Amino acid sequence: MRIVLAVVRREYLQRVRNRWFILSTVGLPVLMIAMMAVPIIMEARNEAQKRVIVVVDRTEVLYDNVVADLGDSFEVEGVTYTNDVVQALDQRIAAGEIAGFLLLTDETLSSGSAVFTGNGTPGTVRRMRIQRAVVQSVLRVRLGASVSDTEGIDALLSGGTIEYVRLNEDGLEEGEREAGLVAGFVGAMMLYVVILLYGVQVMRAVLEEKTTRIVEIIISTVKPWQLMLGKIVGVGAVGLTQLAIWALSMLLLLTFGLPYVVVARPELLEVKNLVDLLPVGGGIALFIAFFVMGYFLFSSLYAAVAAMCSSDEEAQQAQIPVTILLVVPVMFLAPVMEDPNGALATWLSFVPFFTPVLMFPRFIGGAPLWQVGLSLVLGAVAVVAVAWVAGRIYRVGILMQGKRPTLPELMRWVRESS
Repeated sequence: MRIVLAVVRREYLQRVRNRWFILSTVGLPVLMIAMMAVPIIMEARNEAQKRVIVVVDRTEVLYDNVVADLGDSFEVEGVTYTNDVVQALDQRIAAGEIAGFLLLTDETLSSGSAVFTGNGTPGTVRRMRIQRAVVQSVLRVRLGASVSDTEGIDALLSGGTIEYVRLNEDGLEEGEREAGLVAGFVGAMMLYVVILLYGVQVMRAVLEEKTTRIVEIIISTVKPWQLMLGKIVGVGAVGLTQLAIWALSMLLLLTFGLPYVVVARPELLEVKNLVDLLPVGGGIALFIAFFVMGYFLFSSLYAAVAAMCSSDEEAQQAQIPVTILLVVPVMFLAPVMEDPNGALATWLSFVPFFTPVLMFPRFIGGAPLWQVGLSLVLGAVAVVAVAWVAGRIYRVGILMQGKRPTLPELMRWVRESS
């Protein structure tokens, strides 16, 4: 075991000290900070100009409704229409006192058409907010709803809702379901990417040592299974380290950075509410468990692929069946998330090679805990079986050079390796 730990330590330190690992690990949090900080800085520099708009209501019936809808995104000021009001407001825009003014006319009341004048065009989200406020205000007025009694009208205008009730309901609110869908999809795609990324790293590490014949020297002091296990665990530890740093950075950004973004950009309040509903604790623990299971499954296969190949070109071709095993569950991700407790989702998630990508969104979607536990047990059995087969291929193939072995030859290696 001491030899395995020595190999693990070597693989781990060799990679975490690499400048590309440092750049990629630090780069993602820095990018996220930049994405949050830049809007805040830009918003702070132009806060007054961007947030204050004037509403000129020639209809005399739309102002209260429009202000009620725009109040979260703008500071709204009402001005009575006169012959010279447009010229006066143009001067205020030029002086930087206001962002612009919205002119509501009889045409607005009849067709929802209004005019916004400003130095520049508002951003996409703000344009949509202004348009939505105008249209919904016109509809409320024409339907005869008052400003203080528009909740039902707004619900109708937004398309209404239908509550779907099923037996054995898990009791999740609609917002929690939406957050679950987001978390399930993001988690599944992250599992797919990181398992593929670090599995291929194991393959390249094994192939590099084989093609440079360094492994012939190492094998003289280390048993093949010890070298293979050490490489898999070492690269996996690097992956967990990188994921932990990214997860911690993301948690800190969402906890301390997102509230400032919402203050600067109130239209992103719904995003913050969605983030607040994302699962933690058990969901994170299960994510790690599925990563470890999927990583050991596929890294063992990738190590075996590298051991039986003698060049990078051969490895690229030989890894295709292994990669397909990882891509197939991604193809079924949409129907599984659509019906996480359906027969298709249930049976596919019990296939060990599909479990990491499919069972995590099923868990978020309310899959029974006994099914999650069973998938982990089946996955653990599969890890042992795959590692045993891959280890036998690795034992023979790591010292072989020349033509890539055929399937019958691989089967003979598995049977006769000792």
